[in-house]
Amino acid sequence: MGKIAFVFAGQGAQYSGMGQSLCEVSPAAQAVFDTADKLRPGTSQQCFTAPAEELSITENTQPCLYCVDLAAAKALEEAGVSPDYVAGFSLGEIAALSFAGVFAPEQGFGFVCKRGKAMQAAGEANPGAMAAVLKLSNQQVEELCAGFEKVWPVNYNCPGQLVCAGEKSQIEEFCKKVEEAGGRAKLLAVSGGFHSPFMESASQTLKEVLEPLELSEAKVPVYANFNAQPYTQAAAKELLVDQVKSPVRWQETVERLCGLGVDTFIECGPGKTLCGLIRKTVKGVTVLNVQDGETLKAAVEAVKAQG
Repeated sequence: MGKIAFVFAGQGAQYSGMGQSLCEVSPAAQAVFDTADKLRPGTSQQCFTAPAEELSITENTQPCLYCVDLAAAKALEEAGVSPDYVAGFSLGEIAALSFAGVFAPEQGFGFVCKRGKAMQAAGEANPGAMAAVLKLSNQQVEELCAGFEKVWPVNYNCPGQLVCAGEKSQIEEFCKKVEEAGGRAKLLAVSGGFHSPFMESASQTLKEVLEPLELSEAKVPVYANFNAQPYTQAAAKELLVDQVKSPVRWQETVERLCGLGVDTFIECGPGKTLCGLIRKTVKGVTVLNVQDGETLKAAVEAVKAQG
């Protein structure tokens, strides 16, 4: 058997009821929610019972999703499955860093709460839009973006899928150009132009939040969205500040992990979005997900069956 990577789900994967089943079968998962409820009362109930509209508000989405991501990974670890590497998509990177011990438990949750509020505020101050572009090469999309003052490529998801962010009126015009070039563009239901210069104010807020914090060396390598390279203790704060306003290099991260010998990816958190992106990026790897008691059991059995 090769190496294992845990990958942590990002914003957009949330759904009402997420995490509850994990807490029923895993004390380690329950402990994640206990920490959250102590710092932000009602977080677990928000995950378990809040309607989709409430969970889609960024300052709610981020702490809730973080808890489910981290709970899934802790439940796996409790069951005897440990990763050789970890990475997270956008918000998921904070859960990955907490799992790896860069953030202490209360520190990580406190940071993600402030991150959610900062990104929501930036989105309200600079209303933006995002669109997924399909069926074009990255170079084609980058060239189309260059024709607009306020449209940028932001999420390099997998071959043939690149998400762009920018000013709403320009994104709509950009989508027309994509169609004319033979691609397909789909507007996303988001509250801001994430991972673009529109998040500069959030980046500055997080710089101030991080300044007094003592971050630890990662116990397992964490691959960063910013450059698809492992975090170092010295650069951790700078990477976290840059991450919210810079592109997510997910395809490159997955390819790099495969090059390091990873042949099993386990998506931790709600949904299977990252599973789909990984399958479109590399062939011949095992892709699993853990989001509830049933998928936890299946993933543990699958890993143990591999030897």
